Amino acid sequence: MLDLVVVPEKTLPAIHFISNESSSGQLKRLEGKVAIVTGGAGGIGEAIVRLFVKHGAKIVIADIDDAAGTHLANSLSSSTIFLRCDVSSEMDIQNLINFTVSRYGQVDILVNNAGILGNQTKHKSIVDFDANEFDKIMGINVRGAALGMKHAAKVMVPRRSGCIISTASVAGVMGGLGPHAYAASKHAIVGLTKNAACELGSYGIRVNCVSPFGLATSMLINAWRGCDDQGEDEAEEEVEKVEKRVRSLANLKGVTLKTEDIAQAVLYLASDESKYVSGHNLVVDGGFTTSKNCIDL
Repeated sequence: MLDLVVVPEKTLPAIHFISNESSSGQLKRLEGKVAIVTGGAGGIGEAIVRLFVKHGAKIVIADIDDAAGTHLANSLSSSTIFLRCDVSSEMDIQNLINFTVSRYGQVDILVNNAGILGNQTKHKSIVDFDANEFDKIMGINVRGAALGMKHAAKVMVPRRSGCIISTASVAGVMGGLGPHAYAASKHAIVGLTKNAACELGSYGIRVNCVSPFGLATSMLINAWRGCDDQGEDEAEEEVEKVEKRVRSLANLKGVTLKTEDIAQAVLYLASDESKYVSGHNLVVDGGFTTSKNCIDL
């Protein structure tokens, strides 16, 4: 039987807690941090922006969708700003970093989230490979992430601190989960993440990526359908179709993957809770990539 030792109350030292909770009692895990989110006007990016704001970060939303980006920034805190940015343009990326530093004095977090799916419905065979589409996808998905890392590192290295997170995909973990160009781009992001982490770790900069499973965002739904003109009822129906398909494939049952789930994963990698995590690909797929080839388990 376990003997319990009761310590007299008078011998207990005084404990002082330092809290960074808001007045509402919510723990703010990014208080005082400055973050850039590319592709932040919608989908996963919007979910990341909203969650980061709740946790006290100052945000620069970078996107080519002026209307959505401006509306989102205006609907949030005064420390959330929209800046138009084409991530495939080095001048735009450099301007984005410089603007953020001039406005807030630093860049603590860069989320390389901007990306495109490409044509998901036609010309999937390698014999129909479209070189022009490949260049476009690689230019945005991979070149954009690399340029973001380059210019963020320039301001993070002198401070010997910073965090870079990129959005990859389960299509970058295993084959057969997307067209060739898209799969190649997401594999490249995972490799780029690991390589950059090797170099930047010596400066205290962490580099990671997140690989989501299928999400019923408007971008994915429109890509699968090959169009973007649908009514509200039709859109809801398409969302349910995608979510039902993903639920059927995932090993983990009883849960539906949402953009907020990816935002939570990114928040973990951006916060001090992951202070010893670098070069990691955080796969958020309900166990799909680890159980795909399970036999009778």
